[in-house]
Amino acid sequence: MNGTLYRWSSLILRKMAEEINKVEHRSSPTTTVAKSRSFWPSVLRWIPTSTDHIIASEKRLLSLVKTPYVQEQVNIGSGAPGSKVRWFRSSSNEPRFINTVTFDSKEGSPTLVMVHGYAASQGFFFKNFDYLASRFKVIAIDQLGWGGSSRPDFTCKSTEETEAWFVDSFEEWRKAKNLSNFILLGHSLGGYVAAKYALKHPEHVQHLILVGPAGFTAESDGKSEWLTRFRATWKGAILNHLWESNFTPQKLVRGLGPWGPDLVHKYTTARFSPRYSAENVLTEEESRLLTDYVYHTLAAKASGELCLKYIFAFGAFARMPLLHSASEWKVPTTFIYGVQDWMNYQGAQEARKQMKVPCEIFRVPQAGHFVFLENPDGFHSAMLYACRRFLSPHPDDEPFPEGLQSA
Repeated sequence: MNGTLYRWSSLILRKMAEEINKVEHRSSPTTTVAKSRSFWPSVLRWIPTSTDHIIASEKRLLSLVKTPYVQEQVNIGSGAPGSKVRWFRSSSNEPRFINTVTFDSKEGSPTLVMVHGYAASQGFFFKNFDYLASRFKVIAIDQLGWGGSSRPDFTCKSTEETEAWFVDSFEEWRKAKNLSNFILLGHSLGGYVAAKYALKHPEHVQHLILVGPAGFTAESDGKSEWLTRFRATWKGAILNHLWESNFTPQKLVRGLGPWGPDLVHKYTTARFSPRYSAENVLTEEESRLLTDYVYHTLAAKASGELCLKYIFAFGAFARMPLLHSASEWKVPTTFIYGVQDWMNYQGAQEARKQMKVPCEIFRVPQAGHFVFLENPDGFHSAMLYACRRFLSPHPDDEPFPEGLQSA
């Protein structure tokens, strides 16, 4: 889930109590005006973004990547055949699309499919594409309802329906791309989705890589004493109410209209400032391009972001925890965490005890939840070692990477 709600909350909580009512009151009618006047220049819109803005900002960000790539909108139809839930509750047969980037690769390279987390999109992997594309056929997607993908009205009413939204749309994307036997990587919420997909369709996944995955533990697992105490505070009461009301950080960005980019800039600057090493996580140009990209993906129509309250209870505790299905795992799995990741790797350790498939857990130093951005070299070392049986003729002879920690 990327810790986004909590990270953003610490940034905006000082203003939230005074502004939330007026922002909510203001955003609804003005958003309607913006929608009905979409022909206006973006500088005159309350929310200065559009799908074209998203794709354009993605292109600018990926200009930092040297490996050639193809961007496409993959048609996944109007709903999964036989599914009880369409991706939008409508009698329309309007097709939906998954925004996809595929990087040039060497013939015969193993296929690596990358799935982003909450409040993110595939461009967050921009610092990894060149390195990984030299060894894999890299395909990265924006999940349905995120980034440059279609954003159907999100009308799921249960955890089961919400999981189907992501898992079934991904399966229709796989069919459209005619893929099978691929390595599947998911980060945070994307890790939860990837794991649920591998549980349902293990025949297509050669190896599962979960990077700081969300959703392994439930509130009832006995490790939520801190949450009970936090809910008793005024901050906890406000945040818990906002969570159950399905208030997302994106709503605040939209409500602030033309001031939204400033808030996003403050967030990205604070989030990716040096914390775990002396070096900057991002260069000035990378920060500028990522901020622009993040703003446009967050400010666009609400869709996939509304999954939160159905998949997680407040505190990032899963309503249908992956830990409870660990004994059903059928795909070899690698977990990768930053040493300072707020997602607890101990959930993976508990799951491994129940798994009947090979499972490794790696921790990357000088990195937190965005390990692939905060320590790309360490993340790449973990990736190569995790995938050694696909890349090396003698995988058992590969030395364990220096600096990497095995849990």
